[in-house]
Amino acid sequence: MRRWIDQGRLRSAMDDAGRRIVDGAELAALAQDIAADHPIDRLDPGVGTRSSRNHLTGLVTDVRSDPVMSQVELQCGRYRIVSLISTEAVQELGIEVGSIATAVIKATNVSIERSRT
Repeated sequence: MRRWIDQGRLRSAMDDAGRRIVDGAELAALAQDIAADHPIDRLDPGVGTRSSRNHLTGLVTDVRSDPVMSQVELQCGRYRIVSLISTEAVQELGIEVGSIATAVIKATNVSIERSRT
């Protein structure tokens, strides 16, 4: 983050303890901009095979809630994860734009992807 601050890509302020702090929503927007330059369908050139992990930690970039359900969007590196969970869970976990969260993926079917090159 220091490099992004030094490059003017991210604003910072000092807290009472003299530490640099950044706005979580601004960091989320920057993460989305960076991820847009690395679409999910473009594999790294040096990667021949890949299997997904089932825990992806990232930055909350959007939360859309109604009284019952919420759509939570995470930017996990270059990957965008969207989950539907209860609004009650969002409130209990304190999920908001700019916070860090982990998507835990559980499925009975797991796909494996291999590069075509």
